[in-house]
Amino acid sequence: MLRVEGVIPVLITPFTEKHELNEPALRRFVNRFIESGADGLFCLGTNGEFFSLTAEEKIRIVEIVVDETRGRVPVYAGTGGIGTKETAELSERMEAVGADALSIITPYFLPLTQQELISHYKSIASWTSLPIVLYNFPARTGVHLEPRTVAELSSIPNIVGIKDSSGSFDTILQYIHATTPDFAVLSGSDSLLLWTLAAGGKGGVSGSANVVPALMTAIYARWKNGELPAAKEAQSLLRPLSELYKRATLPSVFKEAMNMMGLNAGPCRPPIAPPEPALKEELRTLLRRYKELGYIKEEIQ
Repeated sequence: MLRVEGVIPVLITPFTEKHELNEPALRRFVNRFIESGADGLFCLGTNGEFFSLTAEEKIRIVEIVVDETRGRVPVYAGTGGIGTKETAELSERMEAVGADALSIITPYFLPLTQQELISHYKSIASWTSLPIVLYNFPARTGVHLEPRTVAELSSIPNIVGIKDSSGSFDTILQYIHATTPDFAVLSGSDSLLLWTLAAGGKGGVSGSANVVPALMTAIYARWKNGELPAAKEAQSLLRPLSELYKRATLPSVFKEAMNMMGLNAGPCRPPIAPPEPALKEELRTLLRRYKELGYIKEEIQ
């Protein structure tokens, strides 16, 4: 079974000015991440704007990423939806196009019980042989996977981990305590990456890696090498970026940063708007600082 660990960037979905998929840019992102030492690639996450993509667009994105990756790192495909059947069918199609694992966010909008969530995930797991990483993001979905629920689901052979984007370190600690060491608890909040690792988690799924992939992988590498002070220093450098992206709708700040680096992320799909001019200038200043520190290779435009 796949070992889920390390820094796994969430791929931004690049669009043209007409809001269509930009395939050459997506292929460039894949290689940029792999060259930066990423341990996997996460397609169709929140920062990938999965909520505004059609099923066919989602499948095409994963096809492109699988093709460009060529087995160098695992490819994770987000397939979560409101209904069990639609999620299972999309998961089955992602398996057919070559994804290595699935990430499945909880159903959203409906205030489901924990037993309903258990039944949902068990049904999907029976439809696919791929490893499944649960995805907890209660601020966006209105649904929270409780630790006892995660513990029960972790007994299913192909449910192998959870990405937690609650922003609560206590929730991460509870997941780690409720599951066995081979179950991968991943931070979905970049500010908690190092602390998740120190507590026994396996790594993180990172949106900030779209801007500073070398910084994210440095946190993990330094921690793994036992260089805790250096890992703490790298972790602290993320805070200014975290403060900026909180001031606009995801993933507009990340896309703006990538456009400033000439990476052609393009616009977000409406109704998400670009950052305000003052925020853009703060972002440009921060990117220049990251470049001075050696964490960005690209020229800042």
